[in-house]
Amino acid sequence: MTLRVFILAGELSGDKLGGALMEGLQQLSPGVEYQGVGGPLMQAQGLSSLFAMDELSVMGIAEVLPKYRHLKRRIRQTADAVLAMKPDVLITIDSPDFSLRVAKLVKAASSIRTVHYVAPSVWAWRPKRAVKMAQHIDHVLALLPFEPPYMEAAGMACDFVGHPVVAEPLATSGDIAAMRLQLGLGDGAYMVALPGSRRSEVSRLAPVFGAALSEFHARRPDLRVVVPAAGPVADLVRAESRAWAVEPVIFDPNTFADDTAAGLKRALFAGADLALAASGTVSLELARARTPMVVAYAFQWLSWQIMKRMALIDTVTLVNLVNDSRVVPECLGPECTAQNIADALTQVALDPAPQEAAMALTMVSLGEGGEAPGLRAARAVLDRLG
Repeated sequence: MTLRVFILAGELSGDKLGGALMEGLQQLSPGVEYQGVGGPLMQAQGLSSLFAMDELSVMGIAEVLPKYRHLKRRIRQTADAVLAMKPDVLITIDSPDFSLRVAKLVKAASSIRTVHYVAPSVWAWRPKRAVKMAQHIDHVLALLPFEPPYMEAAGMACDFVGHPVVAEPLATSGDIAAMRLQLGLGDGAYMVALPGSRRSEVSRLAPVFGAALSEFHARRPDLRVVVPAAGPVADLVRAESRAWAVEPVIFDPNTFADDTAAGLKRALFAGADLALAASGTVSLELARARTPMVVAYAFQWLSWQIMKRMALIDTVTLVNLVNDSRVVPECLGPECTAQNIADALTQVALDPAPQEAAMALTMVSLGEGGEAPGLRAARAVLDRLG
């Protein structure tokens, strides 16, 4: 009997997870029938999207409010499409503000099985989200190995399926050599600086990163600075870095085809001796490349006060969390100063071994060397369906 799946994602990271999951489902249960909402990677696996996924890729109150009525209509339209299809399973991927509202409407009108891919970070803050989510989600696919007990305690089935970072290709020595030639880096040592992927982040972090790199450069003048900019903020990174005392090499991915840019970025990470990175998922990309790092992040004052009071953890870096270690130094909030960052970079440069061991263990814990996360996720969905 043909498996019928309604699957939806609301942003590019979800489209990537969804494409890999759909590929896994097709491998384990050929001939799957799909309906839903997704981007190019999910469409490449046979999905005809109900509407353009980028309609849902909005963030922040200022962006959401003008589109609230339209988004509400899309939620209703999507739920109605699920109910009309009567699939064996509804799979929602991340984007909880949209996808969980769809699941809620579907559950209120049917007994369709619901699966949500990417567990909410209730271990970090707002633990009651899991209890609320359990009212209309049957099964959760978790990216982190310590998440299932939190979901199960709230009443949902949960399987750890691995983090997508472990499925990313690894740069070879040949890739690194070709990258050095293409970007004109020569054979010298270099470090990477990553001041964020959003304009607000870059505006806050670029000045303190520049001051920290100036201080660190006085101690390690042999390390050239390379900034692999995120595409949407490459122009801002270039403008902000003009004020730095240390002139960096800016890698602008917009000047290359997507696949070429991704390969060059992986090679940049793999060839670097050290990294200074904004807090975020980039720390896992660096860990995958085994690049020792310092994580730094400057918050707006009110955001820091709220986070400080609500946070249930004392570190934001996943290498630290997965290993229950604190080997990656963090300079957060009021500690995000040029002096603190330069001191942390110096410390890591002198003794990177603890981080290298922790990064290797983190990747194994996240599924490196095992079955691809998309296939594991597909297997978990089918096993729970029976």
